[in-house]
Amino acid sequence: MDVDRILNMRELLKKKSFFLFGPRSTGKSTLAEAQLAGEALFIDLLDGTTYLRLVADPSALEQMIGLPGNEHKIVIIDEIQKIPALLDQIHRLIEKKHRRFLMTGSSARKLRAGAANLLAGRAWAAQLFPLVYTEIPKPDLMRILRYGTLPQVYFSDDPEEELAAYSQTYLREEIQTEGLVRKIPQFSRFLKVAALCNGQTINYSSVGSDCGVAASTVREYFSILEDTLIGFTVEPWMASRKRKAIQTAKFYLFDTGVTHMLAGTETLDRNSDLFGKSFEQWIAMELRAYVSYRRLKVSLLFWRSTSGHEVDFLIGNALAIEVKSTTKVVAQDLRGLRALAEESVFSTLIYVSHDKIDRNVDGILCYHWQTFVTKLWGDELFPARVGGG
Repeated sequence: MDVDRILNMRELLKKKSFFLFGPRSTGKSTLAEAQLAGEALFIDLLDGTTYLRLVADPSALEQMIGLPGNEHKIVIIDEIQKIPALLDQIHRLIEKKHRRFLMTGSSARKLRAGAANLLAGRAWAAQLFPLVYTEIPKPDLMRILRYGTLPQVYFSDDPEEELAAYSQTYLREEIQTEGLVRKIPQFSRFLKVAALCNGQTINYSSVGSDCGVAASTVREYFSILEDTLIGFTVEPWMASRKRKAIQTAKFYLFDTGVTHMLAGTETLDRNSDLFGKSFEQWIAMELRAYVSYRRLKVSLLFWRSTSGHEVDFLIGNALAIEVKSTTKVVAQDLRGLRALAEESVFSTLIYVSHDKIDRNVDGILCYHWQTFVTKLWGDELFPARVGGG
């Protein structure tokens, strides 16, 4: 199914060349081809002939883009991490020929190894995420939480099969082919443990014990998940003055469906703790995509005090957001936000739940989740947008 994506590559490329990073199957190639049809030359490094020619002679890139009819086109290079050496040629062509490039990829890890400066600022970076709520025609929250929002999965008649295939593709093409780990079975066990720990603070020793590897190996594995864009960390906010904050980051996988597939989830019951964790993860996914697509120069953080107060997500100094799957807000639910309010830092405090009655409780905005995501993507919550999507 064709969907309108929020990320506007044409607008971004008016300003600069770009790297477009995103996990496999988020639709990077589809987006680029759809939005830049007729304006771009598409070079696919998954094509065997093209790959062999350019890996043997990266300078051939200039000949390919210099053919008649290609002189003024944007150059899209798909899966740029396959040939990091091309970045030297791209650097030169940006500088000398003033060509505009869009380079897509699912991992910055290999690029950094081959060209540490990633064009030294001559190309900016954007990310493409799984579908967000406003991109999905007639979105179904239970389907989102259970199967995630990768386009090929969400619209599939058999999402479980698609998720299983995605797992194998990731292990085979991202991990094994690229030689990121030596022991695939060991890494596979780690993936399940990481999925079961999704949304929790990272304890490397505990995870290592559960999957039978050293804590140092676990650190490297988490790094691989971030570099291949399968997971992300949410760092703690430690500037609180009234209550000492913990200093350990939380880790999330990038998609709820992939999380359930790796964890071996069979059912997602509305009244279960797992439902609440999936709901929190989904809100994290929406917030992370919003910050990126709107080009906001802020970080997504969380706060937890050593005494047990917690707020799930903080955006800059503007928003503090607590997320719960409860259907009725009670005073105890607002404990963390009330404690954070004493810091007098965050301008807007929001409690997101399944309670259908939106209201203001002593300065805390209690929103039904649908109200929240509508206001978020309607740019009603964040006071200052930076750049454009």
